[in-house]
Amino acid sequence: MATGEGLSATLRVRMSTADAHYGGNLVDGARILALFGDVATELLVRLDGDEGLFAAYSEIRFLAPTYAGDYIEAEGRIVQVGKTSRRMEFEARKVIAARPEIGESAADVLDPPVVVCRAAGTCVTPRDKRRK
Repeated sequence: MATGEGLSATLRVRMSTADAHYGGNLVDGARILALFGDVATELLVRLDGDEGLFAAYSEIRFLAPTYAGDYIEAEGRIVQVGKTSRRMEFEARKVIAARPEIGESAADVLDPPVVVCRAAGTCVTPRDKRRK
């Protein structure tokens, strides 16, 4: 295994009404991709000591809707390390679902969580920026 492969990071956030972009408090898929970007940045800092750059997604699959009030757990891991490129895979899961039909503050813990998005992409850390 090359250095860095298998390195993973996770973050969990609550989607707010500011994240809702569509009717019914539906959250824009771009918000999930922004979470993946944050996870990728953490992975690059841990591996290279630099934030690096997100070059491209090779795959994005939205699998379930996300609404304001839902808690999303975004996880990523480095699956391949090149000279400057780092291939990563991401998964976002809804771990708590808002239940506005029951009450303003009602929510359910989801066990198991619901996968809302999977993606793969490549990040680059220029050689002159790597500190590790």
